[in-house]
Amino acid sequence: MAHAIFISYRRDDTGGEAGRLYDDLTRAFGSDAVFMDVSGIEPGVDFRKVIDGNVGGCGVLLAMIGPAWATIAGSDGQRRLDNENDYVRLEISAALRRNVAVIPVLVHSARMVHAEQLPDNLKDLAYRNSVELTLARWPSDVQLLIQALGQYVHADAATEATIPAQLPPPHSQDVTALDAPAVAKSKMPLFAGIGVAALVAALVVVFFVMRGSALPSDPASSSGPAENTNAAVNQASAAAPVAATPTGTPVANPLAGRWTNPDANARGSIVELDISGHGSQLPVHAWGLCRPAKCDWGTQTASFDGEKAKATWSMLNDASGEEMGRVATVTISSGGAGKLEVLVENTYARRAGNTHRFEFVPAQ
Repeated sequence: MAHAIFISYRRDDTGGEAGRLYDDLTRAFGSDAVFMDVSGIEPGVDFRKVIDGNVGGCGVLLAMIGPAWATIAGSDGQRRLDNENDYVRLEISAALRRNVAVIPVLVHSARMVHAEQLPDNLKDLAYRNSVELTLARWPSDVQLLIQALGQYVHADAATEATIPAQLPPPHSQDVTALDAPAVAKSKMPLFAGIGVAALVAALVVVFFVMRGSALPSDPASSSGPAENTNAAVNQASAAAPVAATPTGTPVANPLAGRWTNPDANARGSIVELDISGHGSQLPVHAWGLCRPAKCDWGTQTASFDGEKAKATWSMLNDASGEEMGRVATVTISSGGAGKLEVLVENTYARRAGNTHRFEFVPAQ
């Protein structure tokens, strides 16, 4: 069957969320009903025609939009949306031109883009009703999206599934009791039950009396190897929390903590980081270099693959108001010996971008 759902996204902006949503939708509708990546286009093929054909075979296009979706720039410093051959622009414009339903999907607390931020062939996107997927409510948010997509694609019986909404299980009923004919109730089971309960209570009392007499009198000797083992496990769990990624692979967070940049005079830099959480999405709070105090960049969610975390901050201007349209893409990895390697890639709307690499140490 033709791909009924086309997921359009940017790896630098919503790559992690797009992959997670793809997994959820394929569980609900089947892998043949969802199309996500055009990176596998064969050499020598006109990618514009391939994209147009793939989009034309869909009933709905999901445009994944993060905080940097409208401002992120390429290696030449040009905003990607202004490039007529940009994949995302080609995908969405093809859908709009073919009257394919387009649903903006907002992640990372992104706001819907305005028409003046978009090239002419994408301006209609600003008027499409959007949906929001949040990390805290991901299962229930995706479930609502699946219900909305039901008008465009139907799940096959073999693949039909739903995303668990983490609701409490319903109270179970005794089926045999429902089917059995009504009979007069007897009081004999009640008396028998009371007798059994009394016997059990007596045995419990005897057990604890005998156990108490066998315990050592020295309190210090009462903690055995099992307790010590449990304490060690608890300490290890607290030091390195582990969570399941969308693919089910456990990922710890070796980057957690408060970090500072010893090179406090480096321009275009981040001077402090606060990294928390675990799993594939890490909240990262950053502060930039300003005078006389630090600039609070706020918190972004970084995509974490177990080794590197990557997040993007979009800023209208710096503290002096001179650097309009700055986008800072920050890649964080462990530098060994209790340090972090931090790569800052800056792009600007009015001048060429730059790249800085720093070594962070734990904040005092």
